[in-house]
Amino acid sequence: MSHTIRIPVDVTNPGQFFACCGLLELAARLWRGSTAAFEPGVFVVDSSDLHATLHRLLESFTSAELPTGDEAGSSDDERNGDETDDELPSPISLGEPFHLSLDWWADKALKTWAGSMNAELIFKAMRMAIDPNHADPLNDLRVVTDPADSSKPGQKQEKREPFYFDSRRGGNAKSLDVGFAPDAFSMTSAACPAVEALCMVGLQRFRPMPTDQPRVFVYRAWTVPLPPCAAAAAACGLLPGVGGDLYRFENAFRTGKRMLKGFLPATRITKGDTP
Repeated sequence: MSHTIRIPVDVTNPGQFFACCGLLELAARLWRGSTAAFEPGVFVVDSSDLHATLHRLLESFTSAELPTGDEAGSSDDERNGDETDDELPSPISLGEPFHLSLDWWADKALKTWAGSMNAELIFKAMRMAIDPNHADPLNDLRVVTDPADSSKPGQKQEKREPFYFDSRRGGNAKSLDVGFAPDAFSMTSAACPAVEALCMVGLQRFRPMPTDQPRVFVYRAWTVPLPPCAAAAAACGLLPGVGGDLYRFENAFRTGKRMLKGFLPATRITKGDTP
């Protein structure tokens, strides 16, 4: 007997798509044999574990050990560019019960944040801001701050900007879109922590298919229940017969100086289109 987890998803939002991939990755590590597929408007995870629930999965994710690395250079300063920065952040390790190492950002075509920004601190803040009780986590928007440090009572909690995986942010991130430059006023707006943190996990195994255009990618929202290894092949269009539409998106520059990037909304590829 299988136990099913169903969460709402917008597959034209690449951040939500790869966040779902991250959920499958975590579910399969928590409950052996888990599979998942996309249905209209929802992502469906099936597990044989009697205790498989969305709450338990998200609670396990938010409470998993996250060894603290070197926090030097922990700035959220987005002014420094990434195109000429050869120094990559260290891998992020997610401990018990997942035992997962994240280091996919060596692929700079997918990386969105600047070299001066501390990816580990952003990931930690986004992960800890997830509400395990929320039935629609991929649409739970909030202002995210660093987790409170019990050893430093009264310390001001710093706000954290997201990675810009969520295309609701990336598609409206340019100063031209909002009429002024938010960074100049140190403004912080709402983000969806579940999308940002789970997408960070999903991109470790699940990669979109590159195209002939720089920073433009394609993914498939497969419709046949699959385990992570097969689903990763399906997501990048390499597994025939799994159903599902193809979607194209751009990891676009969101500053005029080509410094920072963000995922833009995806468009469905119709018959006759070139991926």
